[in-house]
Amino acid sequence: MLVHGNNLEQKESHKTKYRDKESRRYLAEIRTRYNKWKSANEKLIGPTTETTDNDSAIIATRARLLNEYKDFLDQQHYAEKFDSRSNLHSSVLEEFMYYLFRDVVHGISKTALIGKSHSFKDVFFRAPSYKEMVTKPHALVEIKDHDFAIGVRVKATMKCDDSSISEEHHWDIPAIAIECKTYLDKTMLQDVSTAADQLKQKNPNAMYIVVAERLKLTESVNLKKYKIDQIYILRKQKNTDQEFTYAATYHKNPIYADVIEHCFNSVREFLTSDWEGGISHGLDRGFLM
Repeated sequence: MLVHGNNLEQKESHKTKYRDKESRRYLAEIRTRYNKWKSANEKLIGPTTETTDNDSAIIATRARLLNEYKDFLDQQHYAEKFDSRSNLHSSVLEEFMYYLFRDVVHGISKTALIGKSHSFKDVFFRAPSYKEMVTKPHALVEIKDHDFAIGVRVKATMKCDDSSISEEHHWDIPAIAIECKTYLDKTMLQDVSTAADQLKQKNPNAMYIVVAERLKLTESVNLKKYKIDQIYILRKQKNTDQEFTYAATYHKNPIYADVIEHCFNSVREFLTSDWEGGISHGLDRGFLM
């Protein structure tokens, strides 16, 4: 759940990397600020499943805390020491999603799946022989990693008729999958659209969202052809190459609370609404889709 904190801990305890004095000092500085950010978010309660007059203020506070921590972490010397391959910076947004949706999810179920997920993608059966096939299923499960998911963990037990041998599988089934990006370009958009399509083939009721800080797309991109339910650009800003990001003339937009609030409200409405569907339900209305 606390993927950014786990990432930081891995760097602090790594046996070979990040052992130099500069890295140790930077990690200690980041740890201090991270603990404050984490503590402030854990103490802040809400929003929950019930809409209240305080929801906007709570989300605005979470957005302010995120901006303060991101402004600290995104300083040039930290960005250059811990590049994009380390996932230190990108994991902040993933952990923020947990704080944002924690209370609404726990208001529905304390045991729900929430956080980074190795989600069910497909299942196939590959026995080494027919003799083995009639003994047990030999099921193999394909999984897909999602940056953040809200859903359920399912335990499935399979066995062949008249066989005493059974297999047990544990699957993550997302109701909502959220892909978190520092920026979104066309290649990433195609990849997440494929992932969204695969998810919805197995769970047609699922929602797939992309949350990015900045956008790297042109007007020639037709968003309607992609299988994503919504794309949020938190800074309402186009992406800039890193060498220009730290120029004195560069203006970095903040992460906007109203974008986060729209995302939260969409997810809360989805989680608390009726998903009734199917042929029979549509036939009663006279329209199926």
